[in-house]
Parts: sequence; C-alpha cells; structure tokens
Amino acid sequence: MSILEQVQEDVKTAMKAGQKDTVGRLRMIVNALQQEGKEGKGDEVAALQRERKRRLDAAEALREGGRTDAAGAEEAEAELIEGYLPAQLSDEELGELVATAVQQTGASEPKDMGNVMKALMPKVGGRADGKRVSSVVRESLGKPSGTA
Repeated sequence: MSILEQVQEDVKTAMKAGQKDTVGRLRMIVNALQQEGKEGKGDEVAALQRERKRRLDAAEALREGGRTDAAGAEEAEAELIEGYLPAQLSDEELGELVATAVQQTGASEPKDMGNVMKALMPKVGGRADGKRVSSVVRESLGKPSGTA
C-alpha cells in the first residue's frame, strides 16, 4: 500500500469518527501527494518531507509573530505528516552511512562535501533531514584524517 493509499484510508476512518480537524489535515496531505504524482515525480517521501518542513517553518514564523495558537496548528500538521514518513536514522546509523560515503568518494576535506552528499542522500532515502546529514558530513570532513 502506497503512502497516498494509506492517507486516503485514514481520511475515511477520521470521517467515520467525526474528526473534522483531522480530516482537513489529512486531505491536505492527500492533495500534496496527488500533486506530486501529477507532476510525474512520484516521490511520496520527498513530498511529505517538503510539506512537513513548510509546516515547521510556518509555525516558527507564526510564533515570532505572536500567534501561538496558529503555530500550534501548524506543528500538529507537521506531526501528523511525520507519522507517514519512514523511521528516522539514529545518530549511529547516520554516522556509519556518512563514514562509508566519505570512504567511497575518497573525500578528505570540507571542499569534498558535495561529492559525499551526492553519494549519501540516495542511501539516506528520506530517513534523515538534509540539514542533519550535511551537519554530520561537515563534522566528519572537518576532522583531521589519519590517512589523507
């Protein structure tokens, strides 16, 4: 079952339970996933990550503007979206993937970060935020290497 199909089933369940707020939030997720499909991209995980990031950014902006009630609603949507994303990598798992990518690309200094990220992101497969991945890669390449 695809993520879209799962969300559509959850919409039906929420409708039967009379959860109007949840139905509205789930329909926004369905729309984002359907739009992704129409554009021919078909990467449901990437679409969900974008939507989650938008919600978190909006919540931050609303909090800065003093609208904590609206920020809470955006955060609730982000949390709902998060439930459909694959389990996130632990720090240890991410560190192992980074070490492997650094070794495979022969990277030894911060200027090699692009090559490492290019090799690494398909392996991460949406299981870690890009900022988190780049931070670990940057840290890994910033350390003095004993072999290079």
